[in-house]
Amino acid sequence: MTDGPLVLGIESSCDETGVGVVRGRTLLANTVSSSMAEHVRFGGVIPEIASRAHLDALVPTLRAALDEAGVRLQDVDALAVTSGPGLAGALMVGVAAAKALAVATGKPLYAVNHLVAHVSVGLLEDAGVPGPAAGRADGAGGLGALLVSGGHTEILAVEDLARDVRLLGATLDDAAGEAYDKVARVLGLDYPGGPAIDAAAREGDPAAFRLPRGLSAGKYMGSAERPGPHRYDFSFSGLKTAVARVVEDFEARGEPVPVADVAASFQEAVADVITRKAVLACTEQGLDTLLLGGGVAANSRLRALTAERCAEHGIELVVPELSLCTDNGAMVAALAARVVAEGGEPSDLGFPADSSLPVTTVTV
Repeated sequence: MTDGPLVLGIESSCDETGVGVVRGRTLLANTVSSSMAEHVRFGGVIPEIASRAHLDALVPTLRAALDEAGVRLQDVDALAVTSGPGLAGALMVGVAAAKALAVATGKPLYAVNHLVAHVSVGLLEDAGVPGPAAGRADGAGGLGALLVSGGHTEILAVEDLARDVRLLGATLDDAAGEAYDKVARVLGLDYPGGPAIDAAAREGDPAAFRLPRGLSAGKYMGSAERPGPHRYDFSFSGLKTAVARVVEDFEARGEPVPVADVAASFQEAVADVITRKAVLACTEQGLDTLLLGGGVAANSRLRALTAERCAEHGIELVVPELSLCTDNGAMVAALAARVVAEGGEPSDLGFPADSSLPVTTVTV
C-alpha cells in the first residue's frame, strides 16, 4: 500500500448501483448503473423496483469497475459498502453482496455511512477539487459540508472524516430534492424534478413571485449569542404548498400558468435559504472550507449562489465534478480508504443494513 490502500466500494442506497475503486486518494474507477428510467412513469423512486434493479446490475457493474481500474478482485486491500441511510431493500442488496465478496476473498469489509461518504470525494486528487481544498478536506479541520439530495438536506462539521462528524442542521420535512420533484409535478414538468425545474427557470424571473423561506424568521434563528431552535435547519413543505397555491390561483382564473417564472421563483427560494444557512453555520462554527455534495449540487443556481456567498465570506468552496456529486461507489471507497489509512478496524460481518443510520456514525 505504498500509495495508499486499494479499496473497492459498493453503493446501493437508492436507485444507483455504484462500484468504485480508489488507491489512497487516487480515483481508479467509478462505474454507475442507474434505474432512474424505470421510475419515471411513477414520478418517484419505487423501492421494490430499485431493489430488483440492484440485483440485476451489481455483478455487471462490479466487473466493469474492476476492468476500468485494471485490477483484480484479489488485488484489493479492502472492501467497503454503504450500510445506511437509504432504502432498506436497496441497502440490503449491496450489503449482502459485499459480505459475500468479503467471505469469498477473505478481504476486510468496512461498512460506511452514505452521507459521510458524500464528503469523502473531497479526498480524491482528481475529483475536480482544487489542491488546497483537497488538502484541507483531508482531516485538517475547518471543513463543513452541505449535502443536498432527494432524501437529505444537511449541514455538517467534519473534525475528522474517519471518526468525528457533527450534524449542525437538517431539514425537518421534505428534503430539497423531494421539494423539486413535487413542485415539478405541480408544474407539469418531467421527473426527476431537479433538472426539469433548473431548465425551466433559465427562462423565468426569480423575483416574479414572493415565496416563503422556511425557518428564517427571528424566532427560529435567534442570534449567534442565543441561537434559535432551528438556526441551521431547513423546511421546504411550506414553500411547496405556496407554489401549489400560486398554480391553483392561475388555474382558477382560467389563465395559463407562467411555468418559467414559478420555477425560477421556487428555485431562488430554495437556493437562497440553503446558502444563507450554510454560510452562516460556517462563519459561526469556524469552518473555512465548505464542500457541496449530493444530487442537487448539480443545480446551476445552487452552485452559483453558493460560490457567490462563500466568496463574500472568505470560505473556500469545494464542488466535486457532477459524476461524484450523485450517489456512486467511488465515494464509499474513498471514505473507507481514509478509515483504513488511519488504522480503523473493519466491520464485523454481522452488521445490518440500517435505513436510518445517523450521520454521526461514520462506520459500523
